[in-house]
Amino acid sequence: MSLSRPPTDPGFEPMLFAWLRYLDRARASGEAPLRMAIEREEGLVSVFETVAPDEDAEPETTYRVVERVVKFLLWSRGGWRIHFQGPAAVGRRLRADYSESGPRAFDARTMSRVYEKPFEVALHSPATFPGAREAVRFPGGHLDGFRIGFDLGASDYKVAAVIDGKAVYTEEIPWTPGEQADPGYHYRHIQAGLKKAAAHLPRVDAIGGSSAGVIIRNQIRIASLFRSVPEDVFETRVKDIFLRLATEWGVPFEVINDGEVTALAGKLSLGVTGVLGVAMGSSEASGFLDTDGHLRGWLDELAFVPVDLNPEAAVDEWSGDRGVGANYFSQQAVNKLARTAGIAFPDALTLPERLKEVQSLMDRGDGRAAAIFETIGITLGFTVPWYEVFYKFSNLLVLGRVMSGPGGKIIVDKAAAVLKAEFPATAARVRIHLLDEKSRRVGQAVAAASLPEIKGKHP
Repeated sequence: MSLSRPPTDPGFEPMLFAWLRYLDRARASGEAPLRMAIEREEGLVSVFETVAPDEDAEPETTYRVVERVVKFLLWSRGGWRIHFQGPAAVGRRLRADYSESGPRAFDARTMSRVYEKPFEVALHSPATFPGAREAVRFPGGHLDGFRIGFDLGASDYKVAAVIDGKAVYTEEIPWTPGEQADPGYHYRHIQAGLKKAAAHLPRVDAIGGSSAGVIIRNQIRIASLFRSVPEDVFETRVKDIFLRLATEWGVPFEVINDGEVTALAGKLSLGVTGVLGVAMGSSEASGFLDTDGHLRGWLDELAFVPVDLNPEAAVDEWSGDRGVGANYFSQQAVNKLARTAGIAFPDALTLPERLKEVQSLMDRGDGRAAAIFETIGITLGFTVPWYEVFYKFSNLLVLGRVMSGPGGKIIVDKAAAVLKAEFPATAARVRIHLLDEKSRRVGQAVAAASLPEIKGKHP
């Protein structure tokens, strides 16, 4: 079977190829500067510089590619303002599309909510375009004392009790947070998990957590875990849920995005930096640790970034966009591909149950199940060099429930084969890591425990 043809997603059109064709066309036509930047909290700005065709014979193709790059930048960096310097027609169309009435209204509304500012697209001349202003911080890695770690996913949450960096207890606890309108459900379940972990420690010195969603300074700005909670209730009872838990426990308490903890898990487990972590769970959670071992404070929500340019690609149920990461590297991907592979599920089965069924078929040697994991691996192989356009990394760490069992190894092996055959330069730069089975499932909770710093001497 051809490496370039994912067996259960034959229409897949890698974004990278469209990007490379665009660059070739821009350079051949006489290139003009094209600069885009995303501004987030406290005036921090991430800049991306490239080129546009000076004389553009294919303006519709140009816009299609540039808009996808903007979308990638917006969700990888995060921010409330897009700065654009380039072809005027492209800039005006971006402003219309990323508005309350445009096709990217979800993106505009979400970023406005996350950063608590009206969203806008600012059009610039070279003289007014802003310079880059980044910030970095050291992530966790504190191993001393008696710690609790937790990781909140959409189908289960994991807790760990950790003593001087060693996990003495871990557990995966099923829950259904996305279906619950009462945030008391979430609070009770998180608290119960923390108490279960605490029972395995002589005392609790610190608590660290990871959660799906956008978290800024321990505040939840948006998360699919709370998608059923009314917006007014979210503001009063969800946004500060971790701050209330911190007050109740009275110890150093820090929570960050689950993708960032995935990258931290890579550093702690492998002793490396330059890590792009991807957790394939209910969605795609991602995080980036730069070559100096810093977190950039970027959003890293690769679940919403475009990876497939196929106009018939699956539509993401939340954002309404096509071809974004959540439908390729998650339980959602397994469910989507199962239909093409000829595997049917009872309607009542949840996504985690459907994944478990596919993994059970895989254990029994079912070729349909193998084709699903082969497809995810091939797709990942074509996506890694696309990720490289926006991130400088030398280690790709893959975790999450989708990576459990023999299917996880198939995914990694197929991705590595695609890189070796199609992108040898990337294959030489980037190493794909698959941790041991237990770490794939609960490694984020253990890594999260290392987030808070314990100041002063332990009693």
